Amino acid sequence: MSIALEMRMPLGDRGRLRLLTLATGIVCTALIARALPATMDAISDFPLPLCAVDLSSGSSLNKVELVTSHALPDLPGKRVTIVRVTYGPGGFTPPHRHAGTVTAYVTKGHIRSQLRGGPVEVFEVGQSFFEPPGAIHAVSANASNTEMAELIAVFVADEGAELTTFIDP
Repeated sequence: MSIALEMRMPLGDRGRLRLLTLATGIVCTALIARALPATMDAISDFPLPLCAVDLSSGSSLNKVELVTSHALPDLPGKRVTIVRVTYGPGGFTPPHRHAGTVTAYVTKGHIRSQLRGGPVEVFEVGQSFFEPPGAIHAVSANASNTEMAELIAVFVADEGAELTTFIDP
């Protein structure tokens, strides 16, 4: 058994630890709230669309939300952009390609994905996949017809690039 598991914290110390944790959470929330207007102003300067959802995408619950976007100071002319992509039951995105590279991380449900020329794969919560520059994303879909699915996509692309371009299948 680990030494750490055998140690017991006195009740008074636990109360102080909870109070410290609560105070830290309040301070962090206040700092984030102060920074939010500046962050949103910076995001509003970013050209859209980032990753549009087509009306023929199988579900009215599909949406793409910008999380953040920042110029990369150590890579002039490059920008990192993070979006949350939500697919309703049966939702999908038509075939497309992205500017730059994309790494996706599944946060809810199951995502069916295929890059042109590769196998169709299903990714579950906690798994990720990578799209190299110019790859054609032939299949990007919720693998379920009854549950929601969600992923976080991290783009690294040229400043001002249109991040998603729909293509003919």
